[in-house]
Amino acid sequence: MEALAPDHIDETGLLGRISAFVRRRTGWQKFLLAYLAGLLSSAAFPPYQIFPLLLAGYGLIVIMIDGAVARPRPMRGAFWAGWSFGFGQFMGGLYWIAYAFLVDPSQHAWQIPFVVTLLPAGLALFPGLAAAACVPFWTRHWGRVLVFTLFFSLAFYLRGHILTGFPWNLPAYGWGASLGILQSLSVLGAYGLSLLTVLFGASLALFADSSRRARIVPLVVLGVFAVLWFGGQLRLALTPIRNVPHVELRLVQPDVPQDQKYLPQYQQRNWQRLIDLSVKPAHIAPTDIIWPEAAPPFLLLRSQSALAQVASLTTHGRVLLTGAVRVTASVNHGYRFYNSVLMFAHSGQLIGIYDKAHLVPFGEYLPARGLLSAIGLTQLVDAPSNFTAGKGPHTYDLPGAPPVGPLICYEVIFPNAVVGATRPHWFVNVTDDSWFGPPGSSGPVQHLLIARARAIEEGLPIARAANTGISAIIDPMGRIKGRLGSGKMGVVDGPLPAALQPTIYARIGDTLFFLLLLGCAVLAALPQAPLWRRYVKAPSR
Repeated sequence: MEALAPDHIDETGLLGRISAFVRRRTGWQKFLLAYLAGLLSSAAFPPYQIFPLLLAGYGLIVIMIDGAVARPRPMRGAFWAGWSFGFGQFMGGLYWIAYAFLVDPSQHAWQIPFVVTLLPAGLALFPGLAAAACVPFWTRHWGRVLVFTLFFSLAFYLRGHILTGFPWNLPAYGWGASLGILQSLSVLGAYGLSLLTVLFGASLALFADSSRRARIVPLVVLGVFAVLWFGGQLRLALTPIRNVPHVELRLVQPDVPQDQKYLPQYQQRNWQRLIDLSVKPAHIAPTDIIWPEAAPPFLLLRSQSALAQVASLTTHGRVLLTGAVRVTASVNHGYRFYNSVLMFAHSGQLIGIYDKAHLVPFGEYLPARGLLSAIGLTQLVDAPSNFTAGKGPHTYDLPGAPPVGPLICYEVIFPNAVVGATRPHWFVNVTDDSWFGPPGSSGPVQHLLIARARAIEEGLPIARAANTGISAIIDPMGRIKGRLGSGKMGVVDGPLPAALQPTIYARIGDTLFFLLLLGCAVLAALPQAPLWRRYVKAPSR
């Protein structure tokens, strides 16, 4: 393939020399440089939130693809640049997953080396394949950043949907430090804002181009983000948020270490802690008490003494929503385990059961269980069989409170997949982030930011109860109205913020994202013919 023409690349000046250095890296040097760029870019996500590192990382990969198209086997060179970048970013951003394998180290610790390498390596296939797909359409002009944005944004969307999906640390979440920019989620959604973020970062590579027209592009994109920030600040300042009358929440955070949760010698202590935190301090009278994911240290529905205490707790119109493991038995299907939210009212009456629909692979179920069990792999949640998935998002009526949509653990990470057939007025997100490591680990902070993003997208408040933290009441603008940090035992008391009218994103979903993808494709094709034509053999005369 013909190299980029010299008159399109400026190798003078500091940026030009840096660009030339990056473009000329090959072999292990290219791998290491891309890996380090990806690793540094992971600092754009919580808890560090240094978003320029994410933007610079995308610009660097554009320059690496510039170098790849000038060499033999350009698609392979581009793939390894994109894969190495993704490998570094996922390794830096998802290291906390290894903590889950230390809850029962005798059973699972041996798997940690595979988890911290194979998971990032597998997820890195998405940016790797996106970079390779760019090569046949790469151009000599500024349109190449649109090609890059198109394929990388499509890769993020596919990562969120293929093989149950894992849309963690999307580029949109790199703006966690700017609540103003995050307000654009109410229009664009996480995938739309991710696309613009990739475009911003990729366009920085154009500062090394000799064409002044090309250098205008990043300035235009910067202007777009300035408009998003200003519009977001106006939305925050001018949108009134009221509280739902006569609804007072109490989020219970028992702070039970995961390795002590189900041990017989700790069960009574753990249960009593839930009860005590629910009723103290006595001078505050919550109407709705929320316990975290799988909070009872036993099968609650099979313990009459525990249900009697729940009945006592739910007098005077009080409601209890708790995460709980439940089991059913039948002749045809045997025992089935569910990760559920149980809703109690009217002196212990069970008024609703929600079963988690989006189960965690290797956590709540083992794919190809027979095969993987034969080589010693087991699921992290100790159960005789895989958990059974529920039917998906659902809205439940509660006495004295608006209709609620329960979400269990990482069900909250999926854009446009948290509302069922009927729109709720608020979400209850129960989770057990003790799996994600000790206080200071990145996992719980990243999880909280993603929950805030869902609140903004849907215009709905979220009450988030976490076993070891971070528990929080989140208003429909993504602002935290009350919180309790990781590693603390206590409660979060506060009113329930009222829902907003359905946002644009709540009405149209990812439509704007797909229109932006189409716009990138059309604009990239306009200035000049893409290089992919060189791969097409001319017809014989």
